[in-house]
Amino acid sequence: EGYIQKQLNEIEKFKNLEKMRIPDGFQYQAVHGLSNELKEKLARIRPASLGQASRISGITPAAISVLMITLKSLERSFSP
Repeated sequence: EGYIQKQLNEIEKFKNLEKMRIPDGFQYQAVHGLSNELKEKLARIRPASLGQASRISGITPAAISVLMITLKSLERSFSP
């Protein structure tokens, strides 16, 4: 039963990543905490969401967390 709940939690987390959009023209070079290799890869591929970014080869869960934090802070700075 614990296994099933864990899988359901993972599915929910994945859905949330799909909902979190990455703005067009997002400047990956300005994101602190990502390696230059990942910045270049993300800038080249230009994923539309964190879910898409998470499926790119070489993108780690830590990199997704850094992107999520950056996107949330951008969201807060643009909302009144």
